[in-house]
Amino acid sequence: MSESGVVQIADLAALRALAGGAPFVSGWIEVGEPQVLGFADATGDHQWIHVDAERARRESPFGGPIAHGFLTLSLIPALLEQTVQMRQRMGVNYGLNRVRFTSPVPVGAKVRARFGVKEVSEVGGDGVQVTWHVTVELEGSERPACVAEFLTRHFF
Repeated sequence: MSESGVVQIADLAALRALAGGAPFVSGWIEVGEPQVLGFADATGDHQWIHVDAERARRESPFGGPIAHGFLTLSLIPALLEQTVQMRQRMGVNYGLNRVRFTSPVPVGAKVRARFGVKEVSEVGGDGVQVTWHVTVELEGSERPACVAEFLTRHFF
């Protein structure tokens, strides 16, 4: 780990050595109203529980507006990038095997992610696929906001 708290991965051997080890934890980021409204515009999902604060306070079981589950999910690559940096030619998101939104994220709340390397497997040539176990934590809550199995591919 570097002085900034970011895990530096110099090569494929270093990446493989992480499998089954302790998870890495990102910093906290706020999921604010501008982000939620921008996500609503980008996706066309303007459901009132996300974008109408007054109605959400009156009618929703959450006591106010919440972030889209898919917004929470979409934060995972950025949280990973601030946590783990690889000296690679290229890395790409490959997909997800399993996702659960286990707790709503109130607008204005802070989240962070824990990343554990579950598996590193060959994908041909000089590429590998990493299966990450990701837990998106919600500040002040014992229950996570999201748990996912996230796949990335890396070419060294």
